[in-house]
Amino acid sequence: MNERRSQPLLLTLVLAVGLAACGPSADDTAASSGGGGAADEPVTLSAIMEEVPDTDIVLQLIEDFEADHENITIEVEALPFDQMRDRIITSALAPEPTYDIIVVDNPWMTDFANGDYLLPLDDYIEGTDGYDHDDFAEPLREIGVVDGTTYGVPFYNYALSLIYRSDVIDEAPSDIEEYRQLVADISAEDDLAGLAMQPQRGYKIFEEWANWLYAYGGSLTDDSGNVTLDSPEARRALEAYIETYEAAAPEGSLGWGFDEALRAVAGGGAASMISYNWMLPTLNNPDGDAGDLAGSFEVAEVPGGKAALGSWSWAIAGNSGHPDAAWEFISWLTSPEIDKQRVIAGGAPTRMSVLSDEEVWEQGYGQHYYETVGAILEDAEPLASGPNAEEVIEVVGTHLNAAIAGDESVDQAISRAAAEAETAFGQSSGG
Repeated sequence: MNERRSQPLLLTLVLAVGLAACGPSADDTAASSGGGGAADEPVTLSAIMEEVPDTDIVLQLIEDFEADHENITIEVEALPFDQMRDRIITSALAPEPTYDIIVVDNPWMTDFANGDYLLPLDDYIEGTDGYDHDDFAEPLREIGVVDGTTYGVPFYNYALSLIYRSDVIDEAPSDIEEYRQLVADISAEDDLAGLAMQPQRGYKIFEEWANWLYAYGGSLTDDSGNVTLDSPEARRALEAYIETYEAAAPEGSLGWGFDEALRAVAGGGAASMISYNWMLPTLNNPDGDAGDLAGSFEVAEVPGGKAALGSWSWAIAGNSGHPDAAWEFISWLTSPEIDKQRVIAGGAPTRMSVLSDEEVWEQGYGQHYYETVGAILEDAEPLASGPNAEEVIEVVGTHLNAAIAGDESVDQAISRAAAEAETAFGQSSGG
């Protein structure tokens, strides 16, 4: 599995270069929703995606799409995460775009929309019979909306969950203090760590610690987007995170990210981890890295009940020459019927109807898994939203790591992180 996210979003210069992107006309929408007018002439669409298992599933489904849409060919370039943003921006600024279809990570959404890198989708959505946009989990659906306009529709979620070994932990605690005590006791009594953490500086620690922040009643921003990080709740969440790291995490794991934590759990070195909900099937795969431990892992909501939410969304490039054909593909792939096929094949769920489908339970990973994911998605909170959101994540995560390393006090880390988040968001001191 590729390590995700390691660079801040630095779009100040490129966003100053405006692109003229227009939404679809009524005629365009009618052609798209009509099921054939979008590609009366042969069209080749280029898409950029991340190198993850969900992309492999999409590649398999493309064969079915092309069989039903003989005039549309889909070519996918799958890249490591760290290469994607720059490639998308380069394509958006080019006279002839490289990509017609892009997948957008949620911290990029506002910057890409404001830079005219994405085509508005509301007319397409409204003009597509049976699409049922409201069926997507609301937090995922709202990620694609910027200033009241929809620019993306959900591809897959990477909401955080608690993954644990059921042969070590009988039942996952829902309270954060109970969970802290449990993993500390496991580390003290058993020959394994209670919790494989990912305190790596930047994105990874923020992604994990945000769940602790929510559990202690804190937040990064309020409903108006003002930074609220400089709070007693955030300080307590960081203190608790550091105390748990010292009591329950594997030794020498200060620089760990997702990959290292996953290997520790799969290899029998840790009893639990707070990580992407879709990792449960990976760990329980009998042919996977967990070996004899496969089948012993369970998933639960994160302690505290409110999870940090990550999501990828399908979008049409603002300068695509074939927007109708692009929507033809996106709306087909994310339709209720095909999304159900994608999830049964192992894709991360996005539609609530799919999560409650008995056929999905039977052919996929079981009722408990999908009901748990549904509960996670109901009130999950995006990592960060707004201008320069990825830069915000990086600067906050840098100070969190400094506090664990002992280079900053908890008070210094939270105060500095909040101030730098305000600057990155373009807010004046004090919100």
